[in-house]
Amino acid sequence: MTESHQQAVTVRFFARLREELDTDSLILPVTPGMTAGTLLAELATRGGAWAQLCGDQPVMIAVNQAMAKPGTVLSGGDEVAFFPPVTGG
Repeated sequence: MTESHQQAVTVRFFARLREELDTDSLILPVTPGMTAGTLLAELATRGGAWAQLCGDQPVMIAVNQAMAKPGTVLSGGDEVAFFPPVTGG
């Protein structure tokens, strides 16, 4: 594992988020103590469709394929997934 990879997280988007943001993944730097919620808020500051990440509709979070809370601390090499809540009918 390279040092640069250790200082980054892979962010994946699923379902309508992937379509509306026009991307399925990003590699972003991670800072010490960064949480999944902080990352989400930073992405939302990009504006446009990105603003919905902190909008009225909650976004579900998984870190390394396990459901996570916004307060989950991220480490370099983690995979963070954001997806809309699943709604039943």
